[in-house]
Amino acid sequence: MHFDYLERILTARVYDVAQETPLELAPNLSARLQNQLLLKREDMQSVFSFKLRGAYNKMANLPPDLLQQGVIAASAGNHAQGVALGAHRLGTHAVIVMPVTTPQVKVDAVRSRGAEVVLYGNAYDDAYAHARQLEAEKGMTFIHPFDDPDVIAGQGTIGMEILRQYQQPIHAIFVAIGGGGLMSGIAAYIKRLRPEIKLIGVEPVDADSMYQSLKAGERVRLPQVGLFADGVAVRQVGEETFRLCQQYVDEIILVNTDDTCAAIKDVFEDTRSILEPAGALAIAAAKAYVEREQITGQTLIAVACGANMNFDRLRFVAERAELGEGREAIFAVTIPEERGSLRRFCECIGKRNLTEFNYRIADQSEAHIFVGLQIENRADAAQMAQTFEQCGFKTIDLTDDELTKLHLRHMVGGRSTLAQNELLYRFEFPERPGALMKFVSSMSPDWNISLFHYRNNGADYGRIVVGMQVPPHEMADWQAFLDTLGYQYWDESHNSAYKLFLG
Repeated sequence: MHFDYLERILTARVYDVAQETPLELAPNLSARLQNQLLLKREDMQSVFSFKLRGAYNKMANLPPDLLQQGVIAASAGNHAQGVALGAHRLGTHAVIVMPVTTPQVKVDAVRSRGAEVVLYGNAYDDAYAHARQLEAEKGMTFIHPFDDPDVIAGQGTIGMEILRQYQQPIHAIFVAIGGGGLMSGIAAYIKRLRPEIKLIGVEPVDADSMYQSLKAGERVRLPQVGLFADGVAVRQVGEETFRLCQQYVDEIILVNTDDTCAAIKDVFEDTRSILEPAGALAIAAAKAYVEREQITGQTLIAVACGANMNFDRLRFVAERAELGEGREAIFAVTIPEERGSLRRFCECIGKRNLTEFNYRIADQSEAHIFVGLQIENRADAAQMAQTFEQCGFKTIDLTDDELTKLHLRHMVGGRSTLAQNELLYRFEFPERPGALMKFVSSMSPDWNISLFHYRNNGADYGRIVVGMQVPPHEMADWQAFLDTLGYQYWDESHNSAYKLFLG
């Protein structure tokens, strides 16, 4: 069944709760990109996200008898607040099912808007299934976060505002995609009226369900999704949103964590506002697009779609923003363990700013140095690696190596002749009390932990790197342990940085 979205968007009831947000120039970014970049400031809504538009429009369109029976939703974040606020305004009861892992700040925000919170399951999928069960039991109406024509139309009012606020030529509009509701609504409106405007969706590299689906020509369900941009961590896009994106979206750009952190910093420098990772995806993609297409003098619009950021995560964001900007490069450089070679190494660096320098004597003939340098751009990093090689020093560029950036830079210098049969694995798990103990206690008592690094980044998930001494004949048991653990993991046993500094 196909809907007339133009009519639905024009008649959507969103302004009882939503405000028409500004379309603002980002002056510093525009100057740097040599294009006019405008930010659609959905982070300025009362719930700090666009989500209340669609949720309210859906509820306002319910028949009065259904509305009185109450509404139910499953969400760990912005949709929950939108439903809670809308229900309060419409004078009905709202139940929000949230995963047990939801940060307290988000639970409190939903309760403060008068909704009843039910904590259930470890992930969104568990909460969703439970909400659907409660919907049947209690006769309430389920408010879907994205796959619903009224929700899509509510989000589409953002497209309507953009065309009203800026009437000159627009080259492209960048929109983050989780389940696809925001992009579907904006695209359905804009492509009907201004088909020449490019609509570019944005997803994180580790949560690219729409990208995979469009490529496959059918909805793809991801086995797991990265948790950093939690606002778009959706394993499968909606049916209706997939249909609309197939019809209207020109392309999808994937961005990584570092690019997203850099975009958060860029927006802060232009507006003094702090976007959540999902809220900054569109800005990161606009930067990548300009670099790829080499365009100048065009008008680009990025939807800054949310600002529900946990303060504790800023430490991680700040650390990674420099890498995302291409302002820092990290190298492993091997120099002869002899007098005068360290001075030669420093002469090789010249007047560049050092951001990090780690060294520990470990071998009689070679010294391995872990060094961070301030650079102008990515090409500069390649140039620096070449310079080291010309000075006669073996060099590995580690700027894009995840293990290095998360753990090794804090652990360099820990080699041991005692670490026989050592395997190195990275793990990621939902950050909650007891999770680390669950991990450690589930290990076989026969295996010795030879290396362990855990650092709480104030994120919604913890990361550890573990060295385990597993005898070769027990590898099948080790694999069985990994399979039953239920955490995401990466085998880093052959990582070149690990071999140099710790192996």
